[in-house]
This record gives sequence, structure tokens and C-alpha cells, in this order.
Amino acid sequence: MPQDSPPSPPKVTRPSYGIFNKFAHLAGAQWIHDALHTFFLIYLARLSTSDYGEFMVAFGLASIILFLGEFGLNQPLVAALSKKYSHKGDILAQYTLLKSLLLVAGWFGVVGFVFWQGYTPGLKNLVMVISAGVGLEAVASSFFVAIRVEGRQDLEGRIKVISGVIGYGYAIGLLALGAAPHWIALFKVLENISNLSGGVWMALKKTDFAGLTLKRKSLARTWATAKHGSVFVLMALAAILYNKANIYFLQNHGGPTKVAQYSVTWELVDGVSILVSNLLLRSILYPLFVRLWKNDRSEFKRLANNSVRWLIGVSIPVMFVLFIESDRLVGLVYGGAYHDAMWMQKWLVGTIICGFVHNLSAYLMMSQGKQRLLLFIYIGGLAVNLTLCATLIPADPLLGTCLAMLLTKAVVAVTTTSYCQATMRIIDVKSMWRIAAACAAGAGLYFATMPLGIREISEGLALVPFIFLVMQWKKELAAQKAQAGL
Repeated sequence: MPQDSPPSPPKVTRPSYGIFNKFAHLAGAQWIHDALHTFFLIYLARLSTSDYGEFMVAFGLASIILFLGEFGLNQPLVAALSKKYSHKGDILAQYTLLKSLLLVAGWFGVVGFVFWQGYTPGLKNLVMVISAGVGLEAVASSFFVAIRVEGRQDLEGRIKVISGVIGYGYAIGLLALGAAPHWIALFKVLENISNLSGGVWMALKKTDFAGLTLKRKSLARTWATAKHGSVFVLMALAAILYNKANIYFLQNHGGPTKVAQYSVTWELVDGVSILVSNLLLRSILYPLFVRLWKNDRSEFKRLANNSVRWLIGVSIPVMFVLFIESDRLVGLVYGGAYHDAMWMQKWLVGTIICGFVHNLSAYLMMSQGKQRLLLFIYIGGLAVNLTLCATLIPADPLLGTCLAMLLTKAVVAVTTTSYCQATMRIIDVKSMWRIAAACAAGAGLYFATMPLGIREISEGLALVPFIFLVMQWKKELAAQKAQAGL
């Protein structure tokens, strides 16, 4: 009787993280929210340049509170919830309490700053209302983190869409009726009360969290949690200050009208960075990096290598389009009153690649527990930024504001990326040569067709090499999966 042949070994396939599906859920919600936010700001900018500038000052100050709560405490919360604790609801309650205390302290800090700066009564009211509303967003984000750790980004997306429609519907309606700015600013309070309510309900009812409890022992552990999170809070404070300090220097040396010119182009440029940083890196890849660093170092490195080449490869054509089309984009969206924003955008597009690569490097460092080193890098970045702002902005407010931001972003990005390259080799030289070749080919096609006098043809041909590059990378990823399945 013939012997049975031994069973073939099971196929080993690379894990599927559902990155695209998770990103699609969050990106869909983010695009709806951003579309409403953009419509509101465009409408406001076309109605009043000075009101628009004051709103941007208020959003800038409020973002300090948001960043302290989100970046400062969400990152350790991801790590804590990713561990196999039996009382995840207890951990969530601790972080929510800390965020609430941080919100109150941050709000009083912002109020103290605006009175110290001697802002007008209208701007003071606007800042206080916007800051309170945005601060609630930081508290709500704790529950969104719980949802993300469970892999339910679809639930987060639904909540944010509903909340965005409620908040921005209110704001746009009052703006059309000619209401005072501080009444319009209440839209952030409405939006984030809805976010908080939906986040609590979804986190407790639709995920594996048993309950949100804060017992006496939990209160004792909250101080330890606060000490552990203090590094992240300080890191967040340094990071948000070097991202926003130039606005306050510009407000002092140029007034709200020049703040409006800068903010118009920064909304376009930074919007791209936020989409990638907030959705792809923070909400999807960072939880994966934390888990893989503990369980599978080789897969961690592979995912990091693929991420950095895709981020660099995508950032270059995006920068090119924003640079070459700055006159049309700003004029079409915001109108003819923002001529300075058109040339400022050409300087600021360089922050996109810096932001992409730095944010990836920062999340890789945090996933390995290198947050203290990252804190020192951010403090150094803040020192560089304040020096540049104090030196460059008084002499030429608009150009100085752009240069201070661009140079600071470049210094921080080079530092964090150099560390990751030295310790993890995240940048593959072969991929960089391909990107460089695509850049050279695109530039050649662009300049060769410029004499035709049709800019759309030149711009379209310049992007063709990057299309082929992305197609080649997709084939390589498919081949890796097929080889792993053999």
C-alpha cells in the first residue's frame, strides 16, 4: 500500500494589516470634515481679511491645547492599551482625567497669554471660545484611540462626519447671517461635545472595553501615569510651539492682515501634512509599529522601509503641483486679495517632505521608547525656531515667517531621520536613486515642453515618471507577497 505523501507545509504569507481600508475610513471622514472646514474658512476669508486673520490666531493658540492632549497623551495611551491588561477601561479613565486637567490648565494658560499680549477684546473672546471647544476635542480623542486600538476606525469615521456636519453647519449658517465672531466660534464647542458623546458611547458599547471605571487604586496609579506621560506632554508642547510661534511674531509685527496672508497658504500646505500625519501615521501605522517592535522586529523594519520610500515618493509630486500652481490655487480658492500668499506658498512647500519624513521617524522612535531623545530634539527645534523668528520676522515679516518655519522643519527632520537611519537603516539607497531619477526625468520633460507655452502639458508630463515609479513599487510589493506565499 503506497504511503501517503507528507502534507505540504502551510503557506507563510505576509500579514495583512488592512492599512488601506482603515485609512479609507478615516480619510473619508477627514475629507468631509476638511471640506466643511475649508468652505467655512474660504467664506470667512472672502468676507473679511481681518476676521479671517483673527480666527487663524485663535485656531493657532487653541491647537496648543489640542496638541498637548492628543500628541502628548495619545501616544502613551496607544502603548498602554496595546498591552494585555485586564482593565483597559481603567487605563482609559486615567488618561481621560489627565487630559481634562490638562485642558483646564492649558485654557488658563492661553487666556493669560492673550491678556499679556494686549489683544483686542474681540480677539480675546474669540480665542477663549475656540480654545474651549478645541480642548474638548483632545478629551474626545482618548475614546477614538480606544476605538483605533480595536481596529474599528470605521466607527471613528462615522462619529466625526456627524459631528462635523453639526458644528460646521452651525458656523456657516451664523456666518451667512452676519453674527459676531465669538458666537460663530461656538461651533467648535458643539462639534466636540458631539465627538465626545459619540466617542464614549462607541468605545464602551462597540469595542472590547468592559467599562470606564476610576477606582481608588486607579487614582493612586494616575500619578504614575502622569509622570510617564509628562515626557510626551513636554515633547508636544515644544513641537506645537515651534510650529506656531511664527504666527505670534507675525501678529505682533504685521497684524491680522499679514497673518491672513500666511494662513491662507499654510492651510493648503499644512493640510497635506496633517492628512498624512494624523490619519496614516498616527492613527494607523503608529499602533502597528508599537506592536511590531515588541513582537516582530524584521517586519517592523520592512514596514518602516516601505513607508519612508512611499512618503518621499508621494511628497515630491505633491510639492511640485503646489509650487507650480500656487498662483492659480490661491487665487481660485481665496480670491484676489491674497497676492502675497501666492509667492509664500513656493517657500512653504518644502515643509511637506520635511513633515512626512520627520513624522515617520518620530513615530518610529516613540514605538521604541525613545521619547526622551525626541524631547531633546524638539526642544532644540524650538530654540532654533525662536531664534529665527526673532531674527528674520522683524526685518521682513512675511518672508521671515516662511523661512523660520521651513528652516526649523528641515533641522528637526534631518536630526530625527539621521538617527533612524543610523539605528534602523530606514532609507534604502536603491529607492532613493529611483526617486532621484524620476525627479530628473520629470524636470527634463517639464523644461523640454515649456517652449510650447501650455503649462498644463508641461506639468502633466513632469508627473509621468512618478506614475511609472509608483507602478513599479506596487509590482515589487506584489512580488514580495507572492514570494512569501511560496
